[in-house]
Amino acid sequence: MKSVRRMKWVANVAIFIIALYAINTQAIGQNSINSLAVLDTYLKSTQSGKADFTQVVTSPPKTSNNTDEKAVAKVKTSTGTFEFVRPNRFKFSYKKPFEQTIVADGTTLWLYDLDLNQITAKKQSQTLGSTPAALIASAPNLKALEAQFKLQNAPDADGLQWVLASPKQADGQIQTIKVGLKTGADKSVSLSVLEILDSFGQRSVMTFSNSQVNPKFSAEAFKFTPPTGVDVIR
Repeated sequence: MKSVRRMKWVANVAIFIIALYAINTQAIGQNSINSLAVLDTYLKSTQSGKADFTQVVTSPPKTSNNTDEKAVAKVKTSTGTFEFVRPNRFKFSYKKPFEQTIVADGTTLWLYDLDLNQITAKKQSQTLGSTPAALIASAPNLKALEAQFKLQNAPDADGLQWVLASPKQADGQIQTIKVGLKTGADKSVSLSVLEILDSFGQRSVMTFSNSQVNPKFSAEAFKFTPPTGVDVIR
């Protein structure tokens, strides 16, 4: 169960990121708000990428039966690297605090948890269909994205342009998603921050750094072969 919960949360995050990279957005009208235009530029110009990431997951404070104790939020920080080739191949390599590899090879989503010495494998089509954010992974344009999400321009902050996405499916796991984009002096656009708030009040903030835009990957880069002796759960 521990491994399944880990895969479900990280897969949700990864799927939304891949959904952004997979959308082949058509031209946005001149009356479109700035942050959506920036997002449009990013989607059109990015076919592959690589970056380091830091993920901070904050759970809401839990109440205690002891009235003298203050409720404290639980915070978990992870670091690693992220690679992708759109529309459906990506790899998360978690380094700290525990080693974990998540690979989507276009057909199967693999989760290798070294701590548990266990691999969970699931069809990508089934995983994509299990989350509201995943429903947009095959969207061909912004209009298709808006069929699943209400998209809003959010105020610029911390030198970034922000887009707020709210799932139209009310009973989904994800409540809101904020995408932070950075425009460089050469007008290039990079994904800097991804904030996800789920229906349980848990917030995940992924910050990307050392980004590489459109790097070349070998044909084997997103292939995963289970190590000998490790249990595989399908």
